[in-house]
Amino acid sequence: MASGLPRQRFVLDTSLFITEEIRRDDESLDDAVLRLLDLVATARLELNISCYMPPSIHDELATMLRDRDISDEVFSRLDTWIVRKSPDRYGVTIPANIVYNFIDEMSDRVNRGLRVSEEALREVQQLDPQKLAGDDEAGEYITEADRVLSNMRDKYRRALRQGVLDSREDFDLLVLARELDAGVVTEDRGVISWADEFGLRYVHGGQFPTLLEEYLRATGTDK
Repeated sequence: MASGLPRQRFVLDTSLFITEEIRRDDESLDDAVLRLLDLVATARLELNISCYMPPSIHDELATMLRDRDISDEVFSRLDTWIVRKSPDRYGVTIPANIVYNFIDEMSDRVNRGLRVSEEALREVQQLDPQKLAGDDEAGEYITEADRVLSNMRDKYRRALRQGVLDSREDFDLLVLARELDAGVVTEDRGVISWADEFGLRYVHGGQFPTLLEEYLRATGTDK
């Protein structure tokens, strides 16, 4: 049946395989990923749907899966059914407006990060340095300062990184999807936001298994 259907392509992000959204009740991550890869295999054979992944994303995913003690069978199926392809970074063109918007957003985020740092500095200044006089009080003071520093790190990370394109892997994903005219499959809000900027189709990772199941059901090829 695959030969009679128009070809569809998807580029898969690491977050698809890690998200809890792909798991059924009481299903382990290992079983969920195996089930997902079975769907990818069936969609490839029956529906002419191909799934791709840049090598940088594949390496990142492999590291995350090994850290989670995923079985060798997962890696075997991953290598069989997910096509690894480097994006054509020299041949793919990106509209100047996208670069303009990226620079504008990063400039704004740097300013937000500075404001977070300034607020933390002012908060530390409000702490009483006289508490450093005794050992116990010094410990209390340092603990309070550490709390301010920890909060600053969290806020700074959110201000600069949350919802933004912040890694080569994310960029590879988008460039490859643009090159292949493929849909992006991810749970990363920053990637979704920039997929919109690139004019790309996208699917939330947690919805991707259901999407494949519906395709298979609608064509009568579901198991």
